[in-house]
Amino acid sequence: MDKMPKMPNIPGGPFPKALLNLGVVAGLAVYGISNSIYNVEGGHRAIIFNRVLGIKDKVYPEGTHFIIPWFERPTIYDVRARPHLVESTSGSRDLQMVKISLRVLTRPVPDQLPTVYRTLGTNYNERVLPSIIHETLKAVVAQFNASQLITQRENVSREIRKILTERAANFNIALDDVSITSLTFGREFTSAIEAKQIAAQEAERAKFVVEKAEQDKLSAILRAQGEAKSAELIGQAISKNPAFTTLRRIEASKEISQILASSTNKVYLNSDELLLNLQDMNLGKNSKA
Repeated sequence: MDKMPKMPNIPGGPFPKALLNLGVVAGLAVYGISNSIYNVEGGHRAIIFNRVLGIKDKVYPEGTHFIIPWFERPTIYDVRARPHLVESTSGSRDLQMVKISLRVLTRPVPDQLPTVYRTLGTNYNERVLPSIIHETLKAVVAQFNASQLITQRENVSREIRKILTERAANFNIALDDVSITSLTFGREFTSAIEAKQIAAQEAERAKFVVEKAEQDKLSAILRAQGEAKSAELIGQAISKNPAFTTLRRIEASKEISQILASSTNKVYLNSDELLLNLQDMNLGKNSKA
């Protein structure tokens, strides 16, 4: 039987094996270091899931933290307030359909993040907010008439915020702000409001016409009284002093002369038409002499 040939010894054989072992150790070290450090950015918090203990109750703040690779896994939450817009159609107390758009600012309670993760997970907003907002809107809107939703909008918003804050607190969610962005009513109610506004405008217009007529009537009475008083005073002046008429004629002649003097046209009038026949006027005591 032939014997198997012996392999020749390779010079420096143990060195590659040691280099390989060193590379494996270095790779494991790099893997361990890179997976044992994680960062929590500003406005965030972290919780740790341990494969043996489960979710730890400690909440980790911002900064760099260490974990045991493979045995622990971090879950990071954004604890800053985020806006959410929800629309809901509800019925008012007078059976009018109202479409309400509500804007809420929500954030998880940082100290209760382990409980939030156990009960709701990371998408807690999508699981909780739509249901409690719709239920709260329907409950609050049903307490007001459609017209009160417009005139008492601040009270409606305050009541919605009060109830919604209490409901969200049961799920460890904080509400920083709740505001109504829009109110849309049905076509029938909108038409009724427009008709009411038109009727109110017509009533105001009719009221203005009546007041104007009364003012015109009062002005006419005052004007007539003034003219009557003026006629009475003129009559008394003429009866007491006949020269009053002569004074009026002189004033009229003066006005006519000024108009003709400023005109560019040439006008020829006799003194009778110009009211300048003052030589025939009765001048009181001088004419008697």
